[in-house]
Amino acid sequence: MLQSSKTKGGLSNFFTVLWQAIIGKETDYTTISIRKAIFLLAIPMMLEMMMESVFALVDLYFVGHLPNSSNAIQTVGLTESVLTIIYSLAIGMSMAATAVVARRIGEKNPEAAAKAGMQTIVISVFINIVISVAGLIYAKELLLLMGATETTAVQGTTFVQIMMGSSMIIMLLFLINGIFRGAGNASIAMQSLIIANVANCILCPLFIRGLGPIPAFGLTGAAMATAIGRGLGVSYQIFHLVRGNSALKIKLSYFKPHWEQIKAIIKIAAPAILQFVIASCSWIFLAELVATTGGDHGSAGYQTALRLMMFFMLPAWGLSNAAATLVGQNMGAGHMGRAQQSVFVTMKYAVIFMACVTVLFLTCGKYFAAFFTTDNQVKLVAVEALRILSYGFVLYGIGMVLISAFNGAGDTWTPTKINVIAFWLFQIPFAFYLAKYLNMGPTGVFIAIPVAEVGITIAAFILFRKGKWQKTMV
Repeated sequence: MLQSSKTKGGLSNFFTVLWQAIIGKETDYTTISIRKAIFLLAIPMMLEMMMESVFALVDLYFVGHLPNSSNAIQTVGLTESVLTIIYSLAIGMSMAATAVVARRIGEKNPEAAAKAGMQTIVISVFINIVISVAGLIYAKELLLLMGATETTAVQGTTFVQIMMGSSMIIMLLFLINGIFRGAGNASIAMQSLIIANVANCILCPLFIRGLGPIPAFGLTGAAMATAIGRGLGVSYQIFHLVRGNSALKIKLSYFKPHWEQIKAIIKIAAPAILQFVIASCSWIFLAELVATTGGDHGSAGYQTALRLMMFFMLPAWGLSNAAATLVGQNMGAGHMGRAQQSVFVTMKYAVIFMACVTVLFLTCGKYFAAFFTTDNQVKLVAVEALRILSYGFVLYGIGMVLISAFNGAGDTWTPTKINVIAFWLFQIPFAFYLAKYLNMGPTGVFIAIPVAEVGITIAAFILFRKGKWQKTMV
């Protein structure tokens, strides 16, 4: 009877904390138990990242059932690869925002946190104006550069123009969520992605296939739906920033450029952006290598596998973001031991999650691939890619937590150096050697990915244990 009462009490407490994580409640993450802090932060962050990956999966599903679906899938996949440059900028800026905001919140200075967050938005607006214009003008050339055929490039030009032209929305969605995460209000970040995805799921089939007075836009409709959905998510974020119902109280004067603070943010953001640009350029090169050695079907299969992989990997990334926030806030509060312990506890949960994903991919990979394409050649490549990539998932999860910990501390240079060596000096040459010289084609590329990720994890663990990150000033 007593055991039953304890079980009920435990379940009741679990659901209470779960509900608190989802709806969001102002909490001092530097004083509550580390496990509870991780849970409160990680649940909305994992759901947020899962929602972000749904964008590409929804597009992939609907365009995968269009006539000539291999061309459409290739266009979506190659465009996503190009967009990773924008994602890199957005993630790099959001990492800087999370680090600075979290440190100020940990110091119990919410006004300085709000000012720093708004300065990151000012910087991002200027950067994205250039990107949007370039994407509109050189859309077709970008697809050709990525290895697309002339037919695919012509068909996908408008899709790329819309996706690149709306890069400001992508940037703001990531960046403002990074600000909320740094403040410890991960639930708003999650809610904004839910709104964006619900809109995308509704609009995607309507714009692609058409209904009543709405014409069928085909592939272009997928881009329209995604841009509108993300735009609604950003509108929700802005509403909460202006409303000021969290630790961040925003004033219009905070948007006035403060050059000293901008320089300090850029000092953190530049290597953060560079570390993700390095990784993104590597992914772009690998996508081009698969396209040239595996043809349209090889490229479409690889892109399908990547989208599926990211759907399951992004929640792990959300989990690692919890470590970034906890490291930043605890360092601001002067709790260095607690900051380090937060990383190791988060790492344990990442291992469990990624082990489950590995088993899922090894046993059900063919069913996942079949859901997104009816082309047997594309499915075969996708299943092979999923099988090989999944071998490194557990160590990849550990690596993500460690990299996020460095970034949360404001030590963005350490992950950048790791990425240069792992991706550019090892992964790219290794993939080229296997694919071209050993004539392994796409399979060689698939093998190079988990091997490089294992190297990243080992290097990150060694450097994290040395503890230099603890001396980073933000």
